[in-house]
Amino acid sequence: MTTTDQQPLGSPFSATTTTAGDVMEGLDLRGRTALVTGGYSGLGLETTRGLAAAGARVIVPARRPDTARTALRDVEGCEVIAMDLADLGSVHAAAEQISDRCDRLDILMAVAGVMATPERRVGPGWESQLATNHFGHFALTSELYPLLAAADRARVVVNSSAGHVLTDIRWHDPHFRTGYDKWLAYGQAKTANALFAVHLDALGRDDGVRAFALHPGKILTGLQREMSLQEQMDRGWVDEHGNVIGAGFKTPSQGAATGLWAATSPLLDSLGGLYLEDCDVTRVSAPDQPMDDGGVRDYAIAPDAAARLWELSVAATGTIPVTR
Repeated sequence: MTTTDQQPLGSPFSATTTTAGDVMEGLDLRGRTALVTGGYSGLGLETTRGLAAAGARVIVPARRPDTARTALRDVEGCEVIAMDLADLGSVHAAAEQISDRCDRLDILMAVAGVMATPERRVGPGWESQLATNHFGHFALTSELYPLLAAADRARVVVNSSAGHVLTDIRWHDPHFRTGYDKWLAYGQAKTANALFAVHLDALGRDDGVRAFALHPGKILTGLQREMSLQEQMDRGWVDEHGNVIGAGFKTPSQGAATGLWAATSPLLDSLGGLYLEDCDVTRVSAPDQPMDDGGVRDYAIAPDAAARLWELSVAATGTIPVTR
């Protein structure tokens, strides 16, 4: 893939008027199996609902399985499996359960994530945002790869964020041993999400496995749970009562639309390794372009960096890699 591939396709859907229902209208996913991490709250819940309404069997790995079952009680065709992305033992156990229950996986959507958390260490001292947002999804996808390869043109969709513009991968100190910054840690994790999709697509395309990363838009969901009300007010997102006042915010259904489009649109049938937003391929943004102006930084889709991150992730997690 080169950055010149990052050209809009002329999707029929728009930035803010499109909802999950619009994208899924008329689609028949009966006989297909999908997996949605974080599929029981916020964008994930809207994503699960959209896939299930189209007839898909949806597996939802959940750190809080009882909460997930309650949230999904009115959604037919869902199965909840316990899994904590920050715990690789839990990820491995969940992958084994899924492999026992399924002979193929048509859609894998990596929606779960954390944002701007206080400094935490997980596993062997990993920075928790990189571990949860990237390493957990890397290990899960790698272990489920045989199911993806067994499907007919499987798609992997990874939620990144406009936050990736905050930083490239900090190759010299990815785990912030020399001083923690919660926003740089978030930005690095979102860059990692984008690079993961680039190299997964390069390795998987001969097996019919295509991967995409995306920015879902500005949405206030549980992702902001680690931020104080004052901090959200200071950023101009909400008023003193927590009501959204910032410009350009989407509803959860609007935010879920790009991911569902990535998972199902025939416009993407022969494509992969691309970064999407507003239900279309987005352009490469300039290094000084403001975050809210959209686009993807060149470093977040660079094939060499994607391959380097892949090797780092294999070494860190001990996961048997997808090879080609």
